[in-house]
Amino acid sequence: MAFEPPRRLVRALGETAPDGDGWLEELPEAVRQAVALRGLTVERVQVPGGRSSLVVLVRRADGTPAVLKLAPPRARPEAERAALARWDGLGAVQLLETDGAPGVLLLERLHPDVSVRSLPEAKALLEAAGTLRRLWVEPPADFAFETVAGRTGRQAEAMRASAATDAEVAPLVEAALAVREELLAAPPEHRLLHGTFRQSKVLAGERMPWLAVGPDPLVGECAFDLARLVRDRVEDLIASPSGAATTRRRVKRLAESLDVDQERLRGWTLFRAVESGVRARRVGREQDAELLLEFAGWL
Repeated sequence: MAFEPPRRLVRALGETAPDGDGWLEELPEAVRQAVALRGLTVERVQVPGGRSSLVVLVRRADGTPAVLKLAPPRARPEAERAALARWDGLGAVQLLETDGAPGVLLLERLHPDVSVRSLPEAKALLEAAGTLRRLWVEPPADFAFETVAGRTGRQAEAMRASAATDAEVAPLVEAALAVREELLAAPPEHRLLHGTFRQSKVLAGERMPWLAVGPDPLVGECAFDLARLVRDRVEDLIASPSGAATTRRRVKRLAESLDVDQERLRGWTLFRAVESGVRARRVGREQDAELLLEFAGWL
């Protein structure tokens, strides 16, 4: 199969592996082997696709549509496999094979071009929140997922390094790190989390109207998972004269609808927005950084 990896994927991997990525170089051959092993027929590569994996629309030998997904080790594909197996299609895309080569997943085909983001904002938030609730289950005992404390600990180190050389972001970083320490002192629950949940991660399906895709799973408290959803459509929030007030109402409404503590949700929303903003600034995505850090300032 001859193809060029989507530019979005190449650019995103370049941000995390600036000295080169052997996985990208080996990708065409890895796709060829995965397709041949499963007797698949390739329809097309999904474009623009994701930032951490290649998604190929395929058909199985019996004609059933499916998705072949390949991801590098840094994207933690085996954690995704374990989480999808645990959810077993309830609220999330169905895993079609429980084992396989490392980094290769065969998944149920959803409607890749129809996400919940296509709905009006209020309806989109409602449907997304309802989907997320189904994913908050007890984690399986046979896989050691990363924890919220562990992941945010790595992020906190990078944030401190950025703040040491960038006085403009230092106050927000200090506030985000302080709230993280408070939140980790007494987490209220220990659940399997999607990890990167937002409206664009919820696609239309046949079995159920909406199903989550693309988890970067971890375990911890539900407020951490919900925090990324709070800032969805951040560009619209920033452009609105009432963006700050809308954000505060959104925190309240989402917390109440999913029975999550409002202050904990606000705290994790702050931490995750600052972390994303500082990271965007570090790799030169200045416009994204500006939006995220302004949003964080409202919290």
